[in-house]
Amino acid sequence: MTTPTLAPKLTPKLAPKLAPASAPTSAASGATSGDTPAAQGKGRRAAPLSLAAWKQFVNVAKPYWLGEEKRTAWTLLLLLIALMLVETRLAVMLNDQAGEMTSALAARNGDRFWTSVRACLLVLAFAIPVYAFYYYMRDRFANQWRRWLTGRFLDGYLNGRKYYRLRGDSEIDNPDQRISEDINTFTGRSIHFLLIFLGSIMQLVAFSAVLWSISRVLVGVLAVYALAGTVVALYIYGNPLIQLNFRQLRREADFRFSLMRLRENAESIAFYRGEAQERAHIDGKFEQVIQNFGQLIRKQCSLNLFQRTFSQLTLVLPFVILAQGVLSGELEVGRAVQAAGAFTAVLAAVGLIVDNFESLSRFVAGIDRLQALSRLMLPEPQAQAPAAESTQPRIQMRPGAQLALESLTLHPPQSDRVLIKDLNLSLKPGDALLITGESGCGKSSLLRAIAGLWNTGSGVIHHPPQENFFFLPQQPYLQTGTLRSQLIYPSAHTDLSDAQLLAILEEVHLPRLTERMGGLDAVHDWEKLLSVGEQQRLAFARVLVHKPSIVILDEATSALDSANEAALYARLRANGTTLISIAHRAAVLRHHTHVLRLMGDGVWEMHDAGAYQFGETATPVRGGAANLQLVQPGAAMAAAAR
Repeated sequence: MTTPTLAPKLTPKLAPKLAPASAPTSAASGATSGDTPAAQGKGRRAAPLSLAAWKQFVNVAKPYWLGEEKRTAWTLLLLLIALMLVETRLAVMLNDQAGEMTSALAARNGDRFWTSVRACLLVLAFAIPVYAFYYYMRDRFANQWRRWLTGRFLDGYLNGRKYYRLRGDSEIDNPDQRISEDINTFTGRSIHFLLIFLGSIMQLVAFSAVLWSISRVLVGVLAVYALAGTVVALYIYGNPLIQLNFRQLRREADFRFSLMRLRENAESIAFYRGEAQERAHIDGKFEQVIQNFGQLIRKQCSLNLFQRTFSQLTLVLPFVILAQGVLSGELEVGRAVQAAGAFTAVLAAVGLIVDNFESLSRFVAGIDRLQALSRLMLPEPQAQAPAAESTQPRIQMRPGAQLALESLTLHPPQSDRVLIKDLNLSLKPGDALLITGESGCGKSSLLRAIAGLWNTGSGVIHHPPQENFFFLPQQPYLQTGTLRSQLIYPSAHTDLSDAQLLAILEEVHLPRLTERMGGLDAVHDWEKLLSVGEQQRLAFARVLVHKPSIVILDEATSALDSANEAALYARLRANGTTLISIAHRAAVLRHHTHVLRLMGDGVWEMHDAGAYQFGETATPVRGGAANLQLVQPGAAMAAAAR
C-alpha cells in the first residue's frame, strides 16, 4: 500500500518484483516428475504471525548470519543501514523544504521561495543516486543470500539420497518448488522486511522530533490511530490470510505437477486415448486452485478496503487537528504542511504491519514450507533423527568383501506387509543371480534394499564399496547433454579416448549412432530421439565405460531382441562381472548361475539355474527355515525343506 504524502519520500517501499500488491499468490514453479502431489489428508497448517513463526524464520536464516558467510552478510547489512540513514536525513530535509516553499508562497515572498527551491534541488541531487544505489545493493544482497541458501538446501537434498526418500513423504509436497520458488521469496522478502523495519525506526525517530515540535496533540492521535489499525489487521485478517496463502502455494504446485505429468507421459496417454481422464484430473486440480484463490481475493478485498480507509484518513486528520492554529494565525501554513508530511511519515513507520500485511502473510506461509523441508534435509535436524527412529528396526548396511544378505526381512516403507523373510545368501565374484517371481512379489524392492534405497525391515546387507555397483533400470535415465555425457554418466569426465568410446558403442551394437546424431558432442533430447531398445543398449555402454564389479539389472533388456540380449549378457559375463538380474525370459537363464524365486508373503526358494525352468512348481524354502548360500558358479544349490 502506498501512503499519499505532500513531500517527496525516500523510505524504501516494497519492490513490485518482490511482492506485487495486485497478486495475492506466489507463482509456484514447475514440479519435476519425481514430485508427488500434496497429500490432502495431512491437514498441515501454516504458522500464524506469532512467536512460532519467528522461531521458524530464525531456524532457516541463522546459518547464513552466523556461518562462513557472516562477514559478507553483516558488511552488506551495515552498508545498507548507512545508506538508509543518509536517505532518512535527506527525506527530512525535503520535508522541511516542502513546508518552507508553502510558507513562502503563502507570504508571497519570492526570494524565500526560490532559495527553498534551490535547496530542494540540491538535496535531490544527492538523494536520487543514494536511492538508486540503495535498491541495487538490496537486490544484490538478496541474490547472494539466495545463492548460498539454495546451495545449502541442494546439498541436503542430494546428500544421502534424500531426494529419493522424500518422494514417499506426503507432508513434503513439491520439494523442487520449495527450493526454487520459496527460497527466492524467503531471501528477497526477509531483506525487504528487515530493511523497512530498520528504516521505519529511523523514520519514526527523525520525523517524530519534527512532529513533536509542531503539535504534541498530533503525536498522541497518531499513536492511538496506528495501534488501533495494527490490532485490527492482526486479529481480523491475520491467520485466515496466512492459511489461504499457504494452501494456494500448495495447490498451484499440484496443478503445475499435473500438467508436467501429462507432458512426460504424453505417448502412453496418447496410445490409451486417455485425454478425457487426464482432463478430469487436471480440471480437479485447477478447480482447487480457483476455489482457494476466490476465498483469498475475497479476504484480500476486505483487507484492501481497510488499508485504503486507514491511509486515506491521513489526508484529512492532521489538517483537522492543526486547522485552528492556522486559522488563528498561531501557525504558518507551511508548518501545517510540514506537520502533515511528518504525520504521514511517522504513521507509515508505526503502521508497518498494516501497510505490508498481505505480503507478510505470504511470507510467513513460505517460511513454514521451508522450515518443514529443512527438518528433513539439513544437518542440524538430521542429527536428531536417529534417536527418534531408534525404536523401529532397520536393515543395516555394512562394508564387506562381497555382497551377502544375512537374515534379511524386507517390507515397503510405511507398511507392515512382508515381501521377503529371513533371506540368507552370499554372492562370490563371477556369480550371476536371476530374481524372478510374479508381479508385486518384491523383486525390485530387493534391488532397492541392496542399493541402500530402502531400509525398512531387519537383517544385514554386507556390500563392497558403492562405486563397485552399477544399476541398470528398465527405463534408463538420459540426462540433457552430449552423447559423450550419456556414455560416461554418472561421471563428469573420463580418461577414455573418443576411439575407445566409439568402440564401446560398437560392442553394444550401436555402431552408427554417432554418425546419425552428429558425433559424440552432439546435444539432443535423447529420451525422445532414441527408441527404448537403443536407450537400453546405451545404458549397457555405460557399464563397459565404468567396468563395475557388480551390475544390477532390473528388466534392463526388456525392449531388446533375443540376439542383442544374449550378446550383451555374454559381454558382461566374459568380464567376470557379478550379475543380479530381474527377468522373465527363459533365454536369460543360461547367463546366470542361480535363481532366486520370490513366492510372495515373504516366501522364497533358491535353485540352480541349469536345472530351473520357468513355470515349474518347486518346493519353496520359507524365510527363516534355512540358510542358503551361493557358491562358486556351476555348483548345485540345495533347497531345504520347510
